[in-house]
Amino acid sequence: MKNSEQIFAIAPMMDWTDRHCRFFHRQLTKHALLYTEMVVADAVIHGNRERLLGFEKAEHPVAVQIGGSEPEKMAEAARICADFGYVEINMNVGCPSDRVQSGTFGACLMREPDLVARCVEAMKQAVDIPVTVKCRIGVDEQDTKIALDTLAQKSWAAGSDALWVHARKAWLEGLSPKENRDVPPLDYGRVHQLKKENPNRFIGLNGGLENVIHGIESAKGEDIVLDGIMLGRAAYQNPLCLTKVDPLVYGDESTNFDAANLIDVMCDYIDRQIAGDSGIRVNHITRHMVGLFPGVAGARRFRQILSNESVKPDASSLVLRDAFDIVRDGLGKDTANALDPSQAA
Repeated sequence: MKNSEQIFAIAPMMDWTDRHCRFFHRQLTKHALLYTEMVVADAVIHGNRERLLGFEKAEHPVAVQIGGSEPEKMAEAARICADFGYVEINMNVGCPSDRVQSGTFGACLMREPDLVARCVEAMKQAVDIPVTVKCRIGVDEQDTKIALDTLAQKSWAAGSDALWVHARKAWLEGLSPKENRDVPPLDYGRVHQLKKENPNRFIGLNGGLENVIHGIESAKGEDIVLDGIMLGRAAYQNPLCLTKVDPLVYGDESTNFDAANLIDVMCDYIDRQIAGDSGIRVNHITRHMVGLFPGVAGARRFRQILSNESVKPDASSLVLRDAFDIVRDGLGKDTANALDPSQAA
C-alpha cells in the first residue's frame, strides 16, 4: 500500500460484490480498488475455487477478503487467492453476523488481537502481495481507544500493510447485521486520531460515507488526511456515484461517462456469461444495475423491467436494452441531474 496517494475502494459486501457486480463497477471507474465478497478460508481450501474466486482481468485492481481465524488455514487460503491473481488479501475483522461469529471470525476478533496478528503474520509469510485488515473501532462495551489501538498495533507489528476501519462499534448481541450498519454512532474522529498517532501507516475510512465527495471530506482531520476512502452501500445503491471517483480522487479526467456505451458493454458481458455458463441468468448480472439513473425520467420503469423480466428463463441481454430505451430520452434532458455531484457523487 502507498501512503503517497489516496486510494478509493468499494467495500466487500456479502451477496452484493460478486464478479458480475465488480465487472459492472469497473465500467464506471478505472482506478477504484474493488473487493470480493468475503470468502471463508475453509471454502477457499476445499470448495469450488473457480466459482468462489474466479474473475475477469478487466476487474483489476481487485482484492479478496477472507474470513477465518486459524493461521494455517488463512495462510493456505491466501496462497490460493494470490495464485488466482488478486492484488491484495484482506482479513475480515468487522462483520458482526451470527453466522460469522459462529465461525470465530469477523468482528468478534476485535477481542482477540493476538490471534489476528498470528493470522496476518502467517499470511504475510505465505504471499508476496499486500495483506490488510478491515475492522471496527471496537465491539460491545470495549473502550474504542484501547480496542482499536491494540488491534492496529498488533496487526502492523505482524506485517499488515493497511488498516481499513469501519468507524462504528459492532454490537455482537442485540443488533442485527443490518442494524449494526446504522445504529451504532459513527466516530470518524476516532479514526483520525489513530492516523494522527500513526502518520506513516496506511489507514482507510469506511462506514456511513454517502458519496465520493462526502468520503473525501470525511477523510480530512485537523492536521491529517486518511489514506483511503471505502464506500459500501452508497456505491452499490447509487452506482453513478462511481463516475466521480477517477476525476475527484485520482485526478483522471480522461473518461467521460457514456450511458449508451455502458449498456453496450454490459449487454456483451451478459451474452458472454450466458453462453459460457448455463447456470447464469440475466438477473444475476442486472440485479446490480437497478440503481442506475436516479432522477432520470423513466428510472422507475427501468428498475421494474430489470427486476421482473430478467428472472425469466428465456431472458437475454435484450431485457437490458429494452429497459435502457425507457430512460434514453430522459438522459438527454436529465443527465445533469443524474450526474450532479450533489445528487450522485
